[in-house]
Amino acid sequence: MKLEEKRMKDVGPSQDKRNEREPRYVSMQKSDLEALAVSAIREHRRLLAADQAVYEEWSSANDDPSISSSVLQTLQDEYIARQNISAAQQAELSEILDALGFIPLVPFEHDN
Repeated sequence: MKLEEKRMKDVGPSQDKRNEREPRYVSMQKSDLEALAVSAIREHRRLLAADQAVYEEWSSANDDPSISSSVLQTLQDEYIARQNISAAQQAELSEILDALGFIPLVPFEHDN
């Protein structure tokens, strides 16, 4: 078996998908890629904090009988929409980190 055939055989479906995405970041300089990763990590943390705040508001509203069902539905819809945005951003972050090859240390905002 030729080396190239062996490589193709060893590559699974998830590896194929990762290879399809890599060209978007592989050509970037490592320093630029690391800066992009740091920015994406900070954005991910910001989204998670905002999602948590909406979840807590929705959870509290569920316990309050004076809150209308339409308000509860709006909070639930907002939380689900935020989860979808966070999932997409997390996938993007994952692609960046795959191309970078490591996870940079990023202090939390209050640790600066």
